[in-house]
Amino acid sequence: MRRRLWAEALLAVAALAAGGPVAAARPDARALYAAHCARCHGADRLGGMGPALVPGTLGRLTPERAARVIRDGRPLTQMPAFGGRLSEAEIAALAAYVFTPPDRPPRWGLEAIRASHRLLARPGELPTRPVHGADPMNLFVVVELGDHHVTVLDGDRFEPITRFPTHRALHGGPKFSPDGRFVYFASRDGWISKYDLWGLRYVAEVRAGINTRNLAVSHDGRYVAVGNYLPHTLVILSAADLRPLRVIPAREAPGRASRVSAVYTAPPRGSFVAALKDVPEMWEIPYVADAPPVFRGPMHDWRPDSGEASPVTEGPFPVRRIPLDGVLDDFFFDPDYRFVIGAAREGGARVISLVTGAEVARLPIEGLPHLGSGISWVREGRRVLATPNLRRGAISVIDMDRWQVIAEIPTLGPGFFLRSHARSPYVWADVFFGPHRDAMHVIDKRTLKIVRTLRPAPGKTSAHVEFTRDGRYALVSIWDMDGALVIYDARTLEEIRRIPMRKPSGKYNVWNKTHYEEGTSH
Repeated sequence: MRRRLWAEALLAVAALAAGGPVAAARPDARALYAAHCARCHGADRLGGMGPALVPGTLGRLTPERAARVIRDGRPLTQMPAFGGRLSEAEIAALAAYVFTPPDRPPRWGLEAIRASHRLLARPGELPTRPVHGADPMNLFVVVELGDHHVTVLDGDRFEPITRFPTHRALHGGPKFSPDGRFVYFASRDGWISKYDLWGLRYVAEVRAGINTRNLAVSHDGRYVAVGNYLPHTLVILSAADLRPLRVIPAREAPGRASRVSAVYTAPPRGSFVAALKDVPEMWEIPYVADAPPVFRGPMHDWRPDSGEASPVTEGPFPVRRIPLDGVLDDFFFDPDYRFVIGAAREGGARVISLVTGAEVARLPIEGLPHLGSGISWVREGRRVLATPNLRRGAISVIDMDRWQVIAEIPTLGPGFFLRSHARSPYVWADVFFGPHRDAMHVIDKRTLKIVRTLRPAPGKTSAHVEFTRDGRYALVSIWDMDGALVIYDARTLEEIRRIPMRKPSGKYNVWNKTHYEEGTSH
């Protein structure tokens, strides 16, 4: 009701600013949207590079705040300011428009997913060995958002093997089959693609949603799980050919729907774990017929008054609901996948036991920790977790045995990614937001001190480090249309090569990802 009143008020403001009656002088919001917004947010408002702009996907945004974002832009994102190009009446009309329902309710169910499925190569058409001479486990898959391409890079010679187009705005990071042969991509507009790194060709694709966040591949290589913002679903696909197997509506027990903010694989548990954006629940979805004891425990031992998580429901890919004391936006897992550490929307972090479903600790971290990009290592005999922060210039270091914050490393600004390698003594941390976005901190794992601050391309954003299989070299992305991969000797910290690329947002090493190498996100 409050949003509707705000939208109506903005429409009245638009008419008054235009100098006439509401019915006669209202700016043409549809035409304004097509001219200024459709390129990023989709002609049907169902999302593209930018998020979907239809009711049910706008979260806590109000029409009043929407008008302010249109006028002033949104700092730290690609949303520009239109205050110098549009009048107050036009801004108000646009802000009200995004809160109006589309002509047809956005739906994307099992039948629509099936109809979009395309098999692009049959098993007999794929080669029995790689068609290139590179080490297939030391390849990098480099996502170039600038022109929607992917480059496959030889991680020994640092030479491109191939470059191919993708669907627009890949999101959430590509994932690999357990043997490293196939890579799976998710685009913002819901397309899931499977690509063969041996044969250098697409195998299959399907549109699993309208606005998709990310995907996960089961540790046995049989299934792909896709988390959607729109519609509110978790979709299970066959990893072999991307055939849809099940669409799971994302709803809490009373029936309220939620966006799925992320889905992850928990290999020791034989399950997927999903983060929900709008309801205080976490989901675990087992995908093996005989779940391991670490999962069976809470299913058999659960009692209504025990305080533990509820048991799984019946049917294929059952959902185990774990109630939370608030919404958790992203997750980090301990190496054994017994605990989930999630960022709480009201601040700080929560530690949840996947075995019992109970909260075991709260971490008083100011700002917004970006736990999805956290890393861990053993320091002085104890495992620690380090996480960047999206709102302040600090990296928090957490003792994972005692669940206590033991250090705060000051940085030049808020950061997005942390990376390291088991063979590296350093953590690499970007300063993704703010005036020092061109800086890359190198931090000693033992002393927790910054030993050097690199500036690979002054004035341009440096981000997302990834290491070669052996940890000898570190690759840094320059997030710019005239960007590059900058390759450093990970021991001497000296630059050894620079490869021009079109806004390389991230690069992913096959070995590190498939072997859950310490220091890379999973």
